[in-house]
Amino acid sequence: MMNNILNFINLHNGEEKKSKVLENVNANISFRGSNLWILACAIIIASIGLNVNSTAVIIGAMLISPLMGPIVGAGFALGTYNFPLLKKSIKNLLIATGVSLLVSALYFFISPFKDVQSELLSRTSPTIYDVLIAFFGGLVGVIAITRVEKGNPIPGVAIATALMPPLCTAGFGIATSNLSFFLGAFYLYSINCFFICIATFLVVKYLKYPSAILDSNYEKRIRYSISILIIIMIVPSFYLAYNLFNEKKFAKTTDLFLEKEFESKGYTLIYKKVDYNANPKVIDVAFLNKKFAPAEIKTYNKMLAEYGLSHTKLNIRQNNSDLKSEILNEINKKTNNLTEKDIAISNLRAELDSYKISDSTLSKEIQILFPEISKMSYGKILQYPNTDSAKLRFVIIYSGKNIKDAQLQNWLKQRLNENDVEVLQVSEK
Repeated sequence: MMNNILNFINLHNGEEKKSKVLENVNANISFRGSNLWILACAIIIASIGLNVNSTAVIIGAMLISPLMGPIVGAGFALGTYNFPLLKKSIKNLLIATGVSLLVSALYFFISPFKDVQSELLSRTSPTIYDVLIAFFGGLVGVIAITRVEKGNPIPGVAIATALMPPLCTAGFGIATSNLSFFLGAFYLYSINCFFICIATFLVVKYLKYPSAILDSNYEKRIRYSISILIIIMIVPSFYLAYNLFNEKKFAKTTDLFLEKEFESKGYTLIYKKVDYNANPKVIDVAFLNKKFAPAEIKTYNKMLAEYGLSHTKLNIRQNNSDLKSEILNEINKKTNNLTEKDIAISNLRAELDSYKISDSTLSKEIQILFPEISKMSYGKILQYPNTDSAKLRFVIIYSGKNIKDAQLQNWLKQRLNENDVEVLQVSEK
């Protein structure tokens, strides 16, 4: 029974010839000619995707990126102790990284749009989860490479491990002289490269690819070196993941505090801003009508510790006029992060509103003043005169007994303050 289970999960089943796999790995390492052009184009596409905050464009760039080649090559070289192959892989990875940083930095330097979008921001703070994604994505990638039937995991690995976006974000950091963006994004890129390489190394060792050297002591030294590198790469990501967990916990507790102490009592919250990185942490809030005495604010600050929000200060803004500029800035930030679909919907709604008559009492007034009208429809239509521009024209269509159209037309002009009004009568059916 156990033998059947082990045979079922055996990675040697369906394995490609080792010599052919190594040949394919070698062929995909070099960045010359077409590979370099493809990389540059993928970098520009990814940079545009980050610039306009389009996830679909970024995914497209990841699918065409050839960056995986030298990383997998380095993993195979380490696994087989093939140092000429390792040297070649590292050299080509450095070339690819340098070209990517140069192209993305040039793009963002030339681009007039330098707003920090959510897609950019998400690539500046790597965590332990990025380590896990890179490692397991690398495992899937190298297992697929060593199969006779490659299947379809490779595109998924390219998307999951996300080598391209952090590299472009690092380019953005260079173009905007933002060191924290550059360091955070480049660290994420380094994590992805390193753990894809380690995953490749482990699979190569498990599949027992032939070693280029036979010195067991040398082999042990390489294993120790890899273990030290793993610790160096993984410890900062644990720290960042811990910080992220605490920040989310703080935000959730803050919402609970505001809901229980204010919103449940009928105080309408119109502004909230949380600064987790301040010392002490700051919760800025403002309410629609309620004003608080200094003693009340002091009491609420004491309550923070009871909710687990220690080392935190609550600021209640009492003069709402001072908040106008801040609220407008928040609205503008949200507007900048709208997707293309949201903007298109917003534009369509605005266009539809321009045709609507929002005056709800108009129909009632017409029925009182002109009782002969039995049915009517009205609205604005685009009129195209013999000019280059079109204009909106108010039109009312009615049915009923004959009335003086000119009288209705003049009244509507005064009532709506519209110069261009047309009245049409149709027969009742």
